[in-house]
Amino acid sequence: MSRSHRWRLGVGALVGVLAALAATVLWLNLRGEEPLLPDVPAKATADQIAKGAYLARAGNCAACHTDRGGVPYAGGRAIETPFGNVYAGNLTPDMETGLGAWSQAEFWRALHHGRSRDGRLLTPAFPYANFTLVTRADADNLRAYLRSLAPVQQAQTKATLRWPFNTQAALAVWRALYFRAGSLPPDADRSTGTGTGNAIAKNAEWQRGAYLVNGLGHCNTCHAPRNWAGASGALDEAGGGTLPLQGWIAPSLAHADEAGVLGQPIDEVVRLLKTGVSDHHAVMGPMSDVVAGSTQHLLPADLRAMVVYLATLAPPTAADQSRPPTGAQATSAPSTPRLLRGQQLYADHCTTCHGAQGQGAPGIYPALATSRTVALANPRNLVQAITHGGFPPATAGNPQPYGMPAFDLPHADVAALATWLRASWGLRAAPVSDLDVLLTR
Repeated sequence: MSRSHRWRLGVGALVGVLAALAATVLWLNLRGEEPLLPDVPAKATADQIAKGAYLARAGNCAACHTDRGGVPYAGGRAIETPFGNVYAGNLTPDMETGLGAWSQAEFWRALHHGRSRDGRLLTPAFPYANFTLVTRADADNLRAYLRSLAPVQQAQTKATLRWPFNTQAALAVWRALYFRAGSLPPDADRSTGTGTGNAIAKNAEWQRGAYLVNGLGHCNTCHAPRNWAGASGALDEAGGGTLPLQGWIAPSLAHADEAGVLGQPIDEVVRLLKTGVSDHHAVMGPMSDVVAGSTQHLLPADLRAMVVYLATLAPPTAADQSRPPTGAQATSAPSTPRLLRGQQLYADHCTTCHGAQGQGAPGIYPALATSRTVALANPRNLVQAITHGGFPPATAGNPQPYGMPAFDLPHADVAALATWLRASWGLRAAPVSDLDVLLTR
């Protein structure tokens, strides 16, 4: 066989392999999609619109689809990602720039299959990997609500993603690897302990919680790690998620030493999601926006269902470990200059609100002696709270929250204060270095 003949055979084989890969990617992107059927004209009822408004709150749609200072749901807000910026679309019923011309089937396809009205693949910054779990009835109700809004003409801003992430081919490969349209599978045949003596059956309540957490709530987009391609992992993975281009992390909702709810009183976690504060905790940072825009508006029964579901993500044996240290004992005498400096900084800046023993004030200032945020393996959130401060959300149940001031301290002082906090009251977290503070700020 001549050299040229071998070369032609090699090229032909390579072309064949590439063609097979392309066909596989195409099939994986089209599997499960049904032909778009014409709508049956019907006027939305008041009940459908009300249900859709509730679902929009559950999905916190306005958070992304409202530009700062802009009209709610009119889009235009930049969603920053490690691959460039994506700009949220206009969800008002404007015929030219919004959803006015979208049919029910096209809207459903966007949620369920991540495909736009013109057939283009949507970027996963729009969390269709979660919204694919939304039922057709809920999708139709959500569309009914959005169509009830006043139309706003605001054209779509073009994304500024880097190559090759700005190509349909790259999106097709990403979807082939990480996305599959589907629905939440039934799983009511097991039960688990809550750590408080109650058995949680995977019944209708559990199913409702799983639906809200994994679907509209899309909690794993923040609270789970992302891989190199930006695909979110599962909620039960340790470490939580680092919020792209932000100074915060979203701790794991499954693990006892992060933000797992196993062993926590259900009513207290529900209160935290409803008001932003509880006897032992207060939300800050990006989670404050979630409570303000979404969870405070949900029914207590739905919040409870979410907590019930989240409690089953960790094994029952983790129940005792899920409780942070409860004895607010005075710390032992510091033995290093850094700890001595941190103790003095705490006395100067923190005791007025958080107490000499880190006990806080229930419902007002969170206790630091029992805080999992203080003791997280990654100190990023603690450093953020010290250096930038913040407020829990203003909610109906807590309309005038007490805030945390920002402290403009040298890096060494922030590190000393954080290190002392993480070594006090029975906490045994690793010290914080000046470099940790620099990288966070």
